[in-house]
Amino acid sequence: MVDARPQKHSLTLHGHRTSVSLEEPFWRAFLEIAEDEGKTINGLAAEIDDARLGSSGLATAIRLYVLAWLQAKNLTDRAP
Repeated sequence: MVDARPQKHSLTLHGHRTSVSLEEPFWRAFLEIAEDEGKTINGLAAEIDDARLGSSGLATAIRLYVLAWLQAKNLTDRAP
């Protein structure tokens, strides 16, 4: 069984250090997406940070990005 407790992960966004707390499955998926898109984890996190709306935190924005990416991939994989 996967540990459901979020773990802190360090990131650098636009030259500034920060951390996000993500559950291991989200962190692994985030790493895989960055690799698949040919981006660094910091670069992808910065893109997500720049695009997020006001009150949502970065960890929430990353989770939503991962979910949307996986849903889009699932739809693409199902296309005839």
